[in-house]
Amino acid sequence: MSKLILLLGLMAAACSNEKGTAQQSPNQENQQYIGTMNPDKPYEVQLTSQEWKERLTPEQYDVLREKGTERAFSGKLNDNKKKGVYYSAATGQPLFSSETKFDSGTGWPSFYEPLDKKAVVLEEDNTYGMSRLEVLDSSSGSHLGHVFPDGPKPTGLRYCLNSASLVFVPEGQEAPQLVKDYLTKHPDEKPQI
Repeated sequence: MSKLILLLGLMAAACSNEKGTAQQSPNQENQQYIGTMNPDKPYEVQLTSQEWKERLTPEQYDVLREKGTERAFSGKLNDNKKKGVYYSAATGQPLFSSETKFDSGTGWPSFYEPLDKKAVVLEEDNTYGMSRLEVLDSSSGSHLGHVFPDGPKPTGLRYCLNSASLVFVPEGQEAPQLVKDYLTKHPDEKPQI
């Protein structure tokens, strides 16, 4: 049983600072990170656990609402190289562009910056004995992954996300209803790519 607990802890911590560079504490100079720290208003989309379970697949619910982590190299978007936009699987909110996606070698989709600073919320995460910054969508507070200071230029950041937390819409293709509904309510957030 203790081996199982240790294995689960290691899997949850896997999307960490893979490259071995020193990790800056989330308390130090958070200005380098792109995102909103500690929002002072409630999230726009607030559903009960049952409503989330009806809206999401079991895997999406585990990741987005229970802060789970998919296994490395198992997510369908890790190797995606198509042009397009990545949206929150919880709300349809636009989050990241394929233009900022890069191969981090960690086994999770990685980006060096969000579409807009207001698209993500960053919160301290001190679970598993580590000090990290959790990335949440700003419309519902749903868990997307973590951000680390070991990404490429121009930001030097790596937003390490779960495929299950994202919906990818290839350039020129019609968006699913979830995305259409979100953009109808927030036309000013429509990505310009």
